[in-house]
Amino acid sequence: MPKPRERIVSTAMVLFHRQGYNNTGINQIIDEADVSKASFYQHFKSKDDLCIEFLNKRYDYWVSELEKFTSEAKTVQEKFQKSFDFLMYMNEKEDFRGCSFLNILSEIPADKEEIHKVIRNHKIKLRESFNEDIQNEMISAHIYLLFESSILTSQLYRSNELIEKSKMIVQEILNSSRQAKF
Repeated sequence: MPKPRERIVSTAMVLFHRQGYNNTGINQIIDEADVSKASFYQHFKSKDDLCIEFLNKRYDYWVSELEKFTSEAKTVQEKFQKSFDFLMYMNEKEDFRGCSFLNILSEIPADKEEIHKVIRNHKIKLRESFNEDIQNEMISAHIYLLFESSILTSQLYRSNELIEKSKMIVQEILNSSRQAKF
């Protein structure tokens, strides 16, 4: 049987993703992880600390899956096409649950600065990876915004339609961009 900390984290991974942060209580996590309250607080000072652990693990999982999904791309254009395909794949896999980071961001007040900082840092890393691949800040920002809005709108409409349209827009941007350095 996994250790208590592992059970707490894996339970939170499921519950925070499925139910959200506010709809998941510490007592539910304790019950479903089959740990004592003392054990919970031995590993995490608060629900916020557990949320930060969740966000970090979710980021690692998501980036790893994205990298696997795009690893065989031969060009930048193909990599970004596959990146948008990845969003559709995740929507199907996770029933249009959307971005865990933005979902939690929408639930928490501004005074939860540590959680905000973690979310912001993960989004910055994604933007930086786009910048690395594209080497043109304006085009990279445009594609990043399409990527993020595709996640949100697909969750809202429970449809991949706008991801498909974003893929076409990205292809057009990358094909017509003579100043981008690939």
